[in-house]
Amino acid sequence: MGGLFGTISKDDCVSNLYYGTDYNSHLGTRRGGMAVYDGKSFIRSIHSLENTYFRTKFEPELAQFHGNSGIGVISDTEPQPLLIHSHLGEYAIATVSKIINLRELTERALKKHLHFSETSKMGVSSTELVAMLINECGSFEEGIENVYHHIKGSCTILILASDGIFAARDKLGRTPLILGKKESAFALSSETTSFANLGFSVEKFLGPGEILFITAEGWEQRRKPNETMQICSFLWVYYGYPSSYYEGINVEECRYRCGAALARKDYAVVDFTCGVPDSGAAHAIGYSNEKKIPYKRAYVKYTPTWPRSFMPQNQETRDLVAKMKLIPIRDIIKGKRMALCDDSIVRGTQLKDNVKILFEHEAKEVHVRPACPTLIFPCEFLNFSTSRSSLDLAGRKAIKELEGKEDAHLDEYATPGTSRYQAMIDKIGEKLGCTSLKYQELNDLVESIGLPKEKLCTHCWDGSSYF
Repeated sequence: MGGLFGTISKDDCVSNLYYGTDYNSHLGTRRGGMAVYDGKSFIRSIHSLENTYFRTKFEPELAQFHGNSGIGVISDTEPQPLLIHSHLGEYAIATVSKIINLRELTERALKKHLHFSETSKMGVSSTELVAMLINECGSFEEGIENVYHHIKGSCTILILASDGIFAARDKLGRTPLILGKKESAFALSSETTSFANLGFSVEKFLGPGEILFITAEGWEQRRKPNETMQICSFLWVYYGYPSSYYEGINVEECRYRCGAALARKDYAVVDFTCGVPDSGAAHAIGYSNEKKIPYKRAYVKYTPTWPRSFMPQNQETRDLVAKMKLIPIRDIIKGKRMALCDDSIVRGTQLKDNVKILFEHEAKEVHVRPACPTLIFPCEFLNFSTSRSSLDLAGRKAIKELEGKEDAHLDEYATPGTSRYQAMIDKIGEKLGCTSLKYQELNDLVESIGLPKEKLCTHCWDGSSYF
């Protein structure tokens, strides 16, 4: 995925930019970057985050940054922001994007005798491609419209120009962008979490495809939002930080509602509930409150030297981190029946290890309760599970074992209550080694979020798609 932060102020903006960008660190794993305009020129720095954190990398060079406007990015894909020289002037650009038709648009550009200077492991830099589409037009607003017209996938953009910041949310709103305000300054962020400790309050949640132009004096709407929205549901289930709001809906409260919805349809008798840290904890608290049973930490998380488990790029290292940083507490586990809540089951490898360890510490029963439905369709629109084929998903593996191929009867497998759905759940539960497995149903997840289903992207669970 990735996170954006931009700010413009009547005073120096560097401190706000540095801390505001850092507050998006949970959204990305590969690169961090900042660009500042000092009134005469652009100052930029980009660092790898694969082995350390944003603040650690950028703190030694903060003194070289001066200016009243800047943008920052935590990128899951490529080095950013880029500095662009064009007929529109010099500007810096950062995106959170996944462009499905990147190859097609690259060939289109090459046929026009254009060239690319930036590359990533995925090939041509998607951010440079976005800049190229913008530069085909006579203004930034027209250029962003050109991006919306050509790309399939998702793309949210911040542009730092000499006279202000252009902010454009993805045309279907798959990723969020929020405008914050305080005295003499404005900020833009993927996460409202960035605002509180920096003194900003939410001024506006940008709508799908909406374009704003922001200066230190105020902001203007340069394009009205689209009516159709498909914001990623996983922001509330997993990706989002507990204190953040999307479309005015808080992440932590949503997770409580998810856990409560699980509990209302669960007839397992347990002694307590626990969550797989971190995002599973809030779901477990909601479950606990609804069932009126204790919430206990059967696992605690050791973070002083172990990074986020999704940070390392190597899967073997990710699995090692996930295992080593979760420490079981035997006296809580021994002889007890528990509901183990997690945000989701993607491959199931780490959760299988979690369950095994609980039984090794003499748990009597472990009932696994994911807060979202079975993942059957790989994400087409963001970088969630981007490195995984459909057969890496626990749901698809189960379907292949049952059917001999992984794409048979997918509608039935995605529908609770069907015999095929239950067979898939039983197969996944068998692989996990748990006492029982019961997933959240999609209508309960949608109700817990609190938006109409047509405004949510639920592709991972039911295969619905908009481009």
